[in-house]
Amino acid sequence: MSKKKSTKIEENEKDEVVDEVGEMEEEEGLASQIIMLEAPAPPDEEIKLRKINIIGELDEEKTPDILYSMWHLDASDKLVDEEGNETKQPIEVIVSTYGGAALEMFAIYDVMRMIRQENEIQTLGLGKVMSAGVLLLAAGTKGKRRIGKNCRVMIHSVIGGQHGPVFNLENEMEEVKWIQERYIDSLIEETDMTKGYVKKLLARKVNVYLTAEQAVELGIADEII
Repeated sequence: MSKKKSTKIEENEKDEVVDEVGEMEEEEGLASQIIMLEAPAPPDEEIKLRKINIIGELDEEKTPDILYSMWHLDASDKLVDEEGNETKQPIEVIVSTYGGAALEMFAIYDVMRMIRQENEIQTLGLGKVMSAGVLLLAAGTKGKRRIGKNCRVMIHSVIGGQHGPVFNLENEMEEVKWIQERYIDSLIEETDMTKGYVKKLLARKVNVYLTAEQAVELGIADEII
């Protein structure tokens, strides 16, 4: 676990900071102070943003953009070391979601599994990592999965809803069971949880909430930020 250090500015130094790097704006009688500090970039090195956001509900509209972004970043910005060997720059995936469609989750998960064979995927869970988001957070490269100290993690059973003839309902129930089993198998593959433990959680038939500390203990993440 890492701790963020803060620098306190004494009251008699605040005015100087504002004069040098700050800007005061007033709107509707309220004053806001904005301080912008720009760190110099390392010489001969271009800083590039290599982040993918999995934020909000996972659906058919959002998932293709996420998949394309992963493929694009995986294929671009290769580095060449002194010996002429090519390496890839890590990709960071930020997860903050209530969940979404199970099959869209599996689509993203399978692409992450493919990419991480040759490239490092760093995952970061912030705010809420629930349902489908839990597997995607855990799918990062082992040792490179971080989670916010105040992030809430939630696991529950697969939810399905169908109507129609009884034979169709039975068929759809079999599909839901397959998705549930595949979800369980994927979780135990990516975390330290056993199949019995996951089934015990899901058997409670409620949303099971976890703290960031518990997520690390269960191997869903590696480090709290």
